[in-house]
Amino acid sequence: MSKYEKPAINKVDFAMASKYGSPLKSQKIRSSIDGVSVHELTEKYGSPLFVFSQRKIEEQYNKLHDAFSSRYPDVQFGWSYKTNYLNGICQVMHNLGSCAEVVSEFEYQKARALGIEGKDIIFNGPYKPYKHLKIAAQEGAKIHIDHLFELNDLEKIADELDMVIPVAIRINMDTGIYPQWSRFGFNFENGDAYAAVKRMNEGKRLKLTGLHSHIGTFMLEANAYKMATEKIMALKSQVETDFGCEIEYIDLGGGFASKSYLKGIYQSPEVVVPTVDDYAEAITNAIYENNKSEKLPKLYMETGRYMVDEAGYLLSTVSGYKRFPDGKKGYIMDAGVNLLYTSTWYNFVIELDRHYDGLNEPSMLNGPLCMNIDIIEENISLPALDRGSVLTIGPVGAYNNTQAMQFIRYRPATVMIDLKGEVHLLKAADDLSAVNYGEEMPEYLTKD
Repeated sequence: MSKYEKPAINKVDFAMASKYGSPLKSQKIRSSIDGVSVHELTEKYGSPLFVFSQRKIEEQYNKLHDAFSSRYPDVQFGWSYKTNYLNGICQVMHNLGSCAEVVSEFEYQKARALGIEGKDIIFNGPYKPYKHLKIAAQEGAKIHIDHLFELNDLEKIADELDMVIPVAIRINMDTGIYPQWSRFGFNFENGDAYAAVKRMNEGKRLKLTGLHSHIGTFMLEANAYKMATEKIMALKSQVETDFGCEIEYIDLGGGFASKSYLKGIYQSPEVVVPTVDDYAEAITNAIYENNKSEKLPKLYMETGRYMVDEAGYLLSTVSGYKRFPDGKKGYIMDAGVNLLYTSTWYNFVIELDRHYDGLNEPSMLNGPLCMNIDIIEENISLPALDRGSVLTIGPVGAYNNTQAMQFIRYRPATVMIDLKGEVHLLKAADDLSAVNYGEEMPEYLTKD
């Protein structure tokens, strides 16, 4: 006997229909990831569950590597730890050939613990504690200076260590993208970047060997990289001429977009997201066209989102559902914005574990948090799902796992499927001991 559900009348927006299908019948299905059933995964490791595909990571890396190495003779990728600093993910990137790009002492320590030598670490970020700057200098890391106070600290460290420290400076600039990322580094247009190099040259304790710029995130204009590279190369030529230094490398940061659906943009990622060839062409052509010295600089790229975002999924299970006063059906999921930090900016692709009979209806996906803002998807057309249905949410490989909150719910496990289709645990789910780690109960609170 079929179960009874109170009927509801909903307005259906037929404007959503297109040549790709009707919103009443279309369903996106993903019953497995790299050949492993989503139900097998959740039954063994629990739900919700982060899942990563090593095959997809390597596919993305190879595309990026081929795009740049086929155009430029000396390019080095640096894995952006902040994008996802799970040890297993970082190790895959290092095995592929990436060095480490870190923005804190915490990430620096993770890279060193994985066996990455200081010379293979790019140390970025606006806040670098003095004692950790000193360690980075002693270990030969590539330190990118963000502001004058940091420059002063490094000069003092150079005196303490009685050495000349090789450094780079970070530069911000107008590339036609707004809002402009002017918070990080020294400005190009107003002369601050040149003044910082002059100040460094006068101090004689720091040796400028690199120039760095990271113009933004999820960049949809490849031409912005062309403009950034032109300005970096102009500054390179100027300081080499004026101060007799040799800029060994330039670093164009990251920010390459993945195939995510950015909110407020109504075309598909296939239409609006540049290809890796677009990015590579813009950067490498600008180097060739603007190089004034006999030697080409080494090129560093701090890749993060592009390489891992589309390799990450979050499996979430339907716990129940209810009808809202407007007739919309609301599904209660076991994952919410506590695990999906990027839901503020992106609309995720929601895929069902199988085909469901019946027509779609206006629905909402709510998370498990006791907060009204805990919404995974506010407007989505779905068929009638069962309690226990497993939904695959993606792409979520960039930043979501790193920024998942220990709030109301335990953080879930994370697994990776290797190239042979075998599943490996990267991080166990939190439990009470993980939540309570580091806490101390004052003795006076336990006395009668």
